[in-house]
Amino acid sequence: MKHIIKTGIFAVCMAYTFAACAQSDKAQRPSPLATVEQKVGDANIKITYSQPSVKGRTIGKDLEPMDGKVWRTGANEATVFETDKDIKVEGITLKAGKYGFFTLVNGDEWTIIFNSKWDQWGAMSYKEAEDILRVKVKASHSKSFSEKFTITIDPNGTVTLLWGDRSVAFRVK
Repeated sequence: MKHIIKTGIFAVCMAYTFAACAQSDKAQRPSPLATVEQKVGDANIKITYSQPSVKGRTIGKDLEPMDGKVWRTGANEATVFETDKDIKVEGITLKAGKYGFFTLVNGDEWTIIFNSKWDQWGAMSYKEAEDILRVKVKASHSKSFSEKFTITIDPNGTVTLLWGDRSVAFRVK
């Protein structure tokens, strides 16, 4: 009888272990992991983020970003912005390094935020005091609807956030 109970407990533990491992496969998430990399001047820039989908929801009402609230600029873990050289973001110096990449929406004005804490889940432990750089840019309407949140980097240094009918761009040099 003890053997049957031990075998049953072992089987339950193994099932939980396999379920936990399946959750760690980031490719299987509803908002899959994405990476965009580009050389801009001498700097190699890499942005790692998760891509949520609109799925019929309304951005700003049912779906982030919400006006006045810091957004992780994607889904799941905070978006990570990396540069191997010092760069200028909208004319302001950002030292080489790895940063949490957040945004703050206020109508058509978006604040692009580079935070010293890059390894965090979402924006739950985000602290403004840990911000390294903030720049403000204007959002515009995109020519086409982006069902999946997408970040692009042009070789000329334009980083563009595409989400629903919005397009938000900033320059790095």
